[in-house]
Amino acid sequence: MCNTVDWHVSKLYGGTMHTIIRLPEVKKTTGLSRSTIYKMMMENTFPATISLGAKSVGWLESDIQEWIKSRIEKAK
Repeated sequence: MCNTVDWHVSKLYGGTMHTIIRLPEVKKTTGLSRSTIYKMMMENTFPATISLGAKSVGWLESDIQEWIKSRIEKAK
């Protein structure tokens, strides 16, 4: 298995740099399990994935950070 850092993909889109992160990094960042992430996606309570290829997906790092901020705000 490749190191999480190896899976960071940066794309230049609309003049803004976006970073796409893979599942291991999303799990590490959020503290959630794979099954919880996909369950929450099905419930539309977690950011959707972006297709990177036929069998490969990732998440926009900014979407994950916004989701974390919203969870913190709800907890206050």
